[in-house]
Amino acid sequence: MIKKPSFLERLTGTDSYDADEFETDEMYQEEEFSEPEMESGDEWDETPAQEEEAEGELPIDMFQTDDAIVIRALVAGVKPSDLDIAITRDMVTIKGQREEMQEVPDDKYFHRELFWGSFSRTILLPDEIVIDEAEAQEKHGLLEISLPRIDKDRATKLNVKVGK
Repeated sequence: MIKKPSFLERLTGTDSYDADEFETDEMYQEEEFSEPEMESGDEWDETPAQEEEAEGELPIDMFQTDDAIVIRALVAGVKPSDLDIAITRDMVTIKGQREEMQEVPDDKYFHRELFWGSFSRTILLPDEIVIDEAEAQEKHGLLEISLPRIDKDRATKLNVKVGK
């Protein structure tokens, strides 16, 4: 009997072999399945399960400049007033919804890749930011959020007041 290589050996190719040389294990043989028997009066529920409307994840680019963290996202088809941007010192959440204009019936499409519906994205920031100085602007479908970083090296001299 020829030794059958392990799954890892086959996956990594550490041992050369010819697949036709190996015996078939019983566990790999096709099992026969049968549908459960139905009693009279039973009916199969053929209604499709309610599909939950999936929320899309907004793709982003995030980079840093000397004094800020910048986040960019394509939000074409979404009004700026319909975007919800929540900011904390270390996290940004962007939510919105892209409404589909149903111009033709679904069966008339050859190909569909555009995402329609609600989307969101929560981004953990690599540095803390100054929330009050954050800015967001949208131009030609590109959302850009500029988040000024906290200057941890900044120091100030504190004067001590003399009590009266």
